[in-house]
Amino acid sequence: MTVKVRKLRDNVQLPQYAHGASEDAGMDLRCLEDEVLNPGQIQVISTGLTVEIPTGFMGEVRSRSGLACEGIVVNNSPGTIDPGYRGEVKVILYNQTPFPKFLKRGERIAQLVVVAYEAVEWEEAELSSTTRGAGGQGSTGVS
Repeated sequence: MTVKVRKLRDNVQLPQYAHGASEDAGMDLRCLEDEVLNPGQIQVISTGLTVEIPTGFMGEVRSRSGLACEGIVVNNSPGTIDPGYRGEVKVILYNQTPFPKFLKRGERIAQLVVVAYEAVEWEEAELSSTTRGAGGQGSTGVS
């Protein structure tokens, strides 16, 4: 599949697989500018890219495991890029640590995974019964 992309500045890097498409599901998204993410702060970080996700697919913006281990996560993970969206791809990062995080221009800050989805239509009806029924959180016990 081909996804159209436009750089908003010349120095922007396209999303890319670290180990190639046959080994990685996610492509790295990079920070457009130097940024400081203060402790407890949620900040919208620009990537300098716009994309055209094909119909029937969506982009999911997810945390990078290396940053997550440091306490820096995508706050609304996964963030959704709808096929009709044509604005700049931005990443909502949250610093869970008591320390500032300095992000350098071009640093990998998140992953973009393009996945298929199926649109649904709702039908009001009686639901079939199951063993679980309406049992919610904790309904299967602790062990």
